[in-house]
Amino acid sequence: MKLSIVISTQPAKFSALAYKGKLAENIAKIKALGYDGVELAVRDPKLLDIAEIESLLAKFELPVVAIGTGQAYGEEGLSFTSPDEAIRRKAIERIRSQIRLAERWNSLVIIGLIRGNRRPEADEELTTRWLSEAMQECAALNPAVRLVIEPCNRYESNIISTVDEGLDFLNTLALPNVGLLLDTFHMNIEEPDIPESIEKAGSRIFHFHIADSNRWHPGAGHIDFNAVVDCLTIIGYDGYLSAEILPPPDSDTAAKKTIEFMRGLMK
Repeated sequence: MKLSIVISTQPAKFSALAYKGKLAENIAKIKALGYDGVELAVRDPKLLDIAEIESLLAKFELPVVAIGTGQAYGEEGLSFTSPDEAIRRKAIERIRSQIRLAERWNSLVIIGLIRGNRRPEADEELTTRWLSEAMQECAALNPAVRLVIEPCNRYESNIISTVDEGLDFLNTLALPNVGLLLDTFHMNIEEPDIPESIEKAGSRIFHFHIADSNRWHPGAGHIDFNAVVDCLTIIGYDGYLSAEILPPPDSDTAAKKTIEFMRGLMK
């Protein structure tokens, strides 16, 4: 397993980001701390200077392990399950543009909050159909690019909050390039037994987020990360553990404490 950390390519409302903007400065810091890769939160690829980003990544020899897409929902309200067909279409087109970027960077694409929330005017069956249709269209764009559904806790999303719900949805899709992203912060809220849920998900886990129970850096709360790492090792997970964390006490300290704590468990 390898370690990465999330950095937003643009300013964002979402708070669980150790680093936002200042890409040259922050990518240099991430490399100096010893991270193996970066996860880039991208609201809209059209807003990026792709050549500049690729130059920085090449300079510091850091791969983009995943592309986060939730800012399109948080900043613009785009979602796969909006009752407004035009918004659903825009959300699909946005993810398609992020898939094209992921193809270029050999990255995963995260389907987290952009799936939206079930609204009173749409029942569960209709909401699930909209979500399924969007996922099928996006996954078909390039079967070589892997998409990951992230179960998010009930306070952030009422669509796929648990590992069981995520697995059920994957089974209905039956698409080999769609898997799960598990996040310890969300799991601490929704899963009765985190290692048991990791074991249940098994090879369907394509990506993994780490944050402690308070969403601070690992070691700042009460999650048993030793058990998490042991379980991931047992199931043969060899991807990235990506820190999606709040920045307290400050971004650099949070990033440093994360890598020191996790490296200590991964020896």
